[in-house]
Amino acid sequence: MIHYKGINHVALATKDLDTTIRFWRDLLGMKLIAGIGKRGNRQYFIELSDNVLIAFFEWPEAEPVPDKDPGRPAKGPIIFDHLCIELTDKEQFWALKDRLTAAGIWVTEAIDNGFIHSIFSTDPNGIQLEFCYKIDKFDVRDKFRMKDPSPSDVTKEGPGPFPDKWPAVKNPTPENDRKVYPGELRKLFEGE
Repeated sequence: MIHYKGINHVALATKDLDTTIRFWRDLLGMKLIAGIGKRGNRQYFIELSDNVLIAFFEWPEAEPVPDKDPGRPAKGPIIFDHLCIELTDKEQFWALKDRLTAAGIWVTEAIDNGFIHSIFSTDPNGIQLEFCYKIDKFDVRDKFRMKDPSPSDVTKEGPGPFPDKWPAVKNPTPENDRKVYPGELRKLFEGE
């Protein structure tokens, strides 16, 4: 079985990196930690927490996505609904809500989702954001719950995983054939 550590980074796109940095670094309070590229194709990294980064590609021809309510069905091409960022506690949650309000940024009322309390907002690129903190009442991960009245047959199989649903690896890559090629982000470490 494969074991995962977490999300290293989420890569998003912006037309205006400076406005994006002002929002994420200066308003939300996250640290800008690295940048690479040239005008017209830059990639910058912002630290969300000790083990999660958010990367932004700046592409001058990119346009903000149309505004939509998170969780509401959409038509046409779409691969992303919203990003939920967990805060450490209730005080940080309310401090962020007040900060967004003071900056004139749209933010919802607090919502009780049973296992988290949430607010929703939007970044300058139209990226839908949810900010939450865990409440002690429930942990959504403590047992499998299915409240869908019409779950699919695949869903009815349970929480899994079921690796036998995919072909087994017959020819693993031998140690001597495991090649790793240099990537663009290596430039961040040149001269060190």
